[in-house]
Amino acid sequence: MSMTPETPLPPKGSALRPIPMLIFGSRWLQLPLYVGLIVAQGIYVVLFLKELWHLFQHSFDFSEQQIMLAVLGLIDVVMISNLLVMVIVGGYETFVSRLNLRGHPDEPEWLSHVNASVLKIKLAMAIIGISSIHLLRTFIEAGSLGSPGRAGYTETGVMWQTIIHTVFILSAIGIAWVDRISNLAVEEAKSHAEH
Repeated sequence: MSMTPETPLPPKGSALRPIPMLIFGSRWLQLPLYVGLIVAQGIYVVLFLKELWHLFQHSFDFSEQQIMLAVLGLIDVVMISNLLVMVIVGGYETFVSRLNLRGHPDEPEWLSHVNASVLKIKLAMAIIGISSIHLLRTFIEAGSLGSPGRAGYTETGVMWQTIIHTVFILSAIGIAWVDRISNLAVEEAKSHAEH
């Protein structure tokens, strides 16, 4: 949201009235949600270590396909963890409070230009990546469709998974397109205000 020249800025250090202060302060209600996501990320770390240990234990008796599926499972956990980090850090920075990481050597590069629309696009791309891993696992296991003991995947299930993945891709393209249009509209409004 851009401030037009006609909108006066409040004087620095002035206190908010009670209702605006309550509304603005309500952003802190999201803090337990982000802490809960940190706990969920800890659970994913435990799941990753458990899956890694399982892969290590069976490294000599697993087939190449089973090892590939186990590694894809590990990648899936890492990608979901990356998604959690984006939501926790980006969401907190965008909607709750600044983290004041400027100049910190570990500051994520993407955080310097994060806003709600950038976060939406990054989340959409992360969801597509996670969906791609699931679809790849399905395609690897789909080779054994109809085999005894492999009733986990059906042709219909594979088809629906592919359709859902395609919808994710189309949704991400739509989000990026709408974001681009809104950015162009904002730039056009700024140029009209300057002239």
